[in-house]
Amino acid sequence: MDSAAILNSMKASGMRGLGAPIVLVMLLVMVVIPLPPLALDIFFTFNIALSLIVVMVVVYTMRPLEFSVFPSLLLVATLLRLALNVASTRVVLLEGHQGGDAAGKVIEAFGAFVIGGNYAVGLVVFAILVIINFVVVTKGAGRVSEVSARFTLDAMPGKQMAIDADLNAGLIDQDEARARREEVAREADFYGSMDGASKFVRGDAVAGILILFINILGGLAIGMLQHDLDLSTALRFYALLTIGDGLVAQIPSLLLSTSAAIIVTRVTSSDEDMGSQILSQLFTNPKALIITASVLAMMGVIPGMPNFAFLTLAALAGAGAWWIMQKQTLQQVTATVEPMPEPPPPPEQKELTWDDVQPVDIIGLEVGYRLIPLVDKNQGGQLMNRIKGVRKKLSKELGFLIQPVHIRDNLDLSPGGYRISLNGVAIGDAEIYPDRELAINPGRVFGTLQGIETTDPAFGLEAVWIESSQRDQAQTFGYTVVDASTVVATHLSEILQSHAHELIGHEEVQQLMDVLSRSAPKLVEDLVPEVLTLGQLLKVLQNLLAEGVAIRDIRTIAETLAEFGTQSQDLGALTAKTRVALSRSIVQQLVGPVEEIPVVVLDPGLEQILQQTIQPGQDGGVGFEPGLAEQLQKALAETANQQETAGQESILLVAAPIRTWMARFVKHSIPGMSVLSYNEIPDNRKIKVVATVGRPSGET
Repeated sequence: MDSAAILNSMKASGMRGLGAPIVLVMLLVMVVIPLPPLALDIFFTFNIALSLIVVMVVVYTMRPLEFSVFPSLLLVATLLRLALNVASTRVVLLEGHQGGDAAGKVIEAFGAFVIGGNYAVGLVVFAILVIINFVVVTKGAGRVSEVSARFTLDAMPGKQMAIDADLNAGLIDQDEARARREEVAREADFYGSMDGASKFVRGDAVAGILILFINILGGLAIGMLQHDLDLSTALRFYALLTIGDGLVAQIPSLLLSTSAAIIVTRVTSSDEDMGSQILSQLFTNPKALIITASVLAMMGVIPGMPNFAFLTLAALAGAGAWWIMQKQTLQQVTATVEPMPEPPPPPEQKELTWDDVQPVDIIGLEVGYRLIPLVDKNQGGQLMNRIKGVRKKLSKELGFLIQPVHIRDNLDLSPGGYRISLNGVAIGDAEIYPDRELAINPGRVFGTLQGIETTDPAFGLEAVWIESSQRDQAQTFGYTVVDASTVVATHLSEILQSHAHELIGHEEVQQLMDVLSRSAPKLVEDLVPEVLTLGQLLKVLQNLLAEGVAIRDIRTIAETLAEFGTQSQDLGALTAKTRVALSRSIVQQLVGPVEEIPVVVLDPGLEQILQQTIQPGQDGGVGFEPGLAEQLQKALAETANQQETAGQESILLVAAPIRTWMARFVKHSIPGMSVLSYNEIPDNRKIKVVATVGRPSGET
């Protein structure tokens, strides 16, 4: 069997998952079984190399999540270092009386070369390294990890709501939303793991101090009592070996502690590695280098100062400032816009034609001059792409193609204002701040923000325009934070969804029939114009959209109209029949897949009064006293508020003859309430009456 076959066999049998267990078994072997000096040299060298690799990977990692295995790797490296301490301690205490390379060449080199063979110097160097590692690096990294973990967990609800807002606005699809939610969860797990891993590093530093003193005391006792060495000889042998062993362990420990500190202090929103960030942020402004060069030059001319060092660094700083200034000047010259050529002479005025009479835009968006960068792709504007996302999302949900949005600037608007219009009529406007972000209060927040107080134009919620630097703080407080482009896109999405019945016309209905005819040509042929005209079909579809019913299932709609259109041409009755055919999708849209539907019903006496007062021939009008209508509206509003407080959908269940009128009655006065008839409840669903709206007192 060749090597490739053996490798494939190992992969098939799950051998690839044995790496981590093998490493842990090796650590246990190092603790239990004595290792020869050569093996110690190999493992100590591997430990140093591993630490250097980790440091380099951390420096060149752009985002902390790209190195998400770092907490586990930190734990394994710490265990490796502690196992090496145990193994080297055994060798030092057993063979240390021989001096020299008794514990391996690496320990001998660190004990002889690094500290010059002087154990007093070695103790001082070791103490300094421990103080740097324990007091400065490890303690700071642990504190940053703890704070980052807490802030990340506190900001999770705000980030999740921001993802939901982008999904609802059509800016992202389900797959991207799922990926972003997973990234938020991974970020919280990473910083939580780093908080725990930093405790291992801190404990390792403490263990290094204790191991050093235990080894020195144990070595002196063994050397003097078992090997008859005098105090100075025993101290020279065992102290040098122990300090060399401690330095070999502390240097990798310091490197890993530094790596942990770097990775938890990185800014996650940057797409640059650490070196690129330093160059782009530290040496961008030449003024800092100019002032530094001036101070160094003044210190360099003072008598008695190290003139060469100060003047040399002053010259380097000045040369760096001059180079940055030249580079910035060259960039400005390159970016200078060439002068516009002289405009051509105006063309001769032609006779007016019908081409000069432009129709109104079906969907229009006018923006003030400060919002032009939001729609200009050359200036990094994202509003155009987000509007396309809104159109795509609504087209999928509603079942027909939403027309393009015509965007133009309007100097009559305020600089930060915008206006949304349908068929040339303004139906929504607001003022935004393109250089800020909107923090929306979803109903429960844990702090206040400094900024410009306002209301969300899409939903009317309390909100604050904040600086971009306050985004993390706002999400920690529970706010949903979105940028200016998202505000406009969400507002546009809500307006288009509530006015969907105004967006569909004869052309859109004809396109729907053309698409349906590809799969059901006979159905379309029998329906239009045999049973209904295109205009009648359009009116039915508009009725459905006006009540929030999507027309995606155009086949079911067409089959229902083809069946009942021969019996009646009453468009209201045909709309009611179509709603019954679409009952499953209507209920699914309202309450989801739950089996039991919570509903509000009318008192039987009140419902009977409403049925008796229907005036035939007057478009379903109901004639009764205004006082009764006012009390009915008030009772329904109170019930809807109770349902909203309980976190349930407000659904009013009434008899079929009055459903259309009740839907119109609650549409504008109680927008959050939906109205269903009894025959619109699917057979596989049950109802649960949660409230009954009775006949108002005093009515007879």
